[in-house]
Amino acid sequence: MISKVFWLNGQNDESVIHHWSPRISDDKKVFCMKAENKRKDRSFLEDIAHRTMITYGLVPDFSKAVLDELDTIKGPAKAASVPGLIDLCDLLWCSLDNDDSRDLDQLTAVKPLENGLGKVLVAIADVDAVVKKQSAIDLHAQQNTTSVYTVPKVFSMLPEKLSTDITSLNFGDDRLAVIIEMDIAKDGSVSNSSVYEALVRNKAKLAYSSVAAWLEKKGPMPEEIASVPGMAESLLLQDMIAQKMKMLRHIHGALVLETIEAKPVFSGDDLTNLVPESRNRAKEIVEDFMIAANGTTSRYLIKKGYPSLRRIVVAPQRWDRIMTIASEHGTKLPEKPDSLALENFLISSQKEHPLQFPDISLSIIKLMGAGEYVVQGPDTKDEGHFGLAVKNYTHSTAPNRRYPDLITQRLLKAAIEGKPSPYTNEELGSLAKHCNVAESAANKVERLLVKSAAAIFLASRIGEQFTAIVTGAASKGTWVRILEPPLEGRLMSGFEKLDVGDTLRVQLVHTDAERGYIDFKKVD
Repeated sequence: MISKVFWLNGQNDESVIHHWSPRISDDKKVFCMKAENKRKDRSFLEDIAHRTMITYGLVPDFSKAVLDELDTIKGPAKAASVPGLIDLCDLLWCSLDNDDSRDLDQLTAVKPLENGLGKVLVAIADVDAVVKKQSAIDLHAQQNTTSVYTVPKVFSMLPEKLSTDITSLNFGDDRLAVIIEMDIAKDGSVSNSSVYEALVRNKAKLAYSSVAAWLEKKGPMPEEIASVPGMAESLLLQDMIAQKMKMLRHIHGALVLETIEAKPVFSGDDLTNLVPESRNRAKEIVEDFMIAANGTTSRYLIKKGYPSLRRIVVAPQRWDRIMTIASEHGTKLPEKPDSLALENFLISSQKEHPLQFPDISLSIIKLMGAGEYVVQGPDTKDEGHFGLAVKNYTHSTAPNRRYPDLITQRLLKAAIEGKPSPYTNEELGSLAKHCNVAESAANKVERLLVKSAAAIFLASRIGEQFTAIVTGAASKGTWVRILEPPLEGRLMSGFEKLDVGDTLRVQLVHTDAERGYIDFKKVD
């Protein structure tokens, strides 16, 4: 990026000025302006994203082999290709996702249950029916292992012809799916379950924001719900069941964590804002149903004697620092990691310090460490997922956008159909290690692009002061997160003796959108 600084006296050149920040010089109107060769924010960020994907070993573009193979796929897999397929198209299936999502991996539906809360059905798009193992498309997906959601664009794991159409559970279309059926007892536990293949049809494409507003009595019923007889009652039952399931997980020690992320907003190609994005009631329906479905698929594979890719989060290595943070808020945690004790601290913090709770959550998340994929056989000890307070957990519900889920789907279908495992343990071990590396790379790409967008947005605010929380403290640097807007940057000075969770005042001193740099200094 080529930038120039213009000092103008009441004049500007619209042809070169993109971002500007006011500065005062005596009694004159003086502006510091940055020109970017007329380049728009989105294309500028897309260039950065493309280069960063390559830097971290990811493939931003589909090869000729992938595109040639894609041309041979004319439509979705046919129902006749699955012997004994069950037709569930009459159920009140709906999709719940982000407002702009087009790759729909799962649908949910419920049935009343005489001796319980209800029967929950989760339909997972049968991607394997179209994307065959070791095909050119599969090998590309295996390389990246995930769709990469950057600020300016999505680098889809699968070509969009598939992920947003042929293998997507789109509204009104009949699609093959793997069904996770769960009977939910009155306490929110899964009392019985089954896994099978079926044909489904999406009756309502719903968005988190509008459904949450309706559920929380802050907005009208979405037309997509009102236009389908029985859908409102179905969503209300789904919401009630999800809340019961969440409550039970928390009793067992699942952590209540709430962070606020910045979502860039574009007007055309211009970045106009960074708005906070947080959890809501509709997201919790999907979250709780998917956690239950992932546990069910894992237990199903164990029962059938198949290996699996488990998703684990081991006990936090920096439990001592978590203990210190809890102590600073009046809670004494046990010496050894205890998810239930930590959950009780988080619940009390949420009630007593609602404004500070996202900061506390962010500190705990940073100290918990990242999840990872491991191979586990039917007789292997399960290390579990510390943050979710569950054992036997795998990823299975997003095969259009996450490769471990596609692996799990192939294992599930083999188990359902009584066929040999499509993967050896050695293959799964190698894939698990690769998925961990590629997931970390994808996260770094996404974070850098958020910072690049933030650098553009904050360029006019250099010199301003903010309240911040330390999110990382190591020999390679100290990182802080400001609250409004919720963005992370590096602390360039004044970082001595600071640790994760500490709060301080900082001043913005420098931004570099090209490199994703946002630099602060501590304010005494």
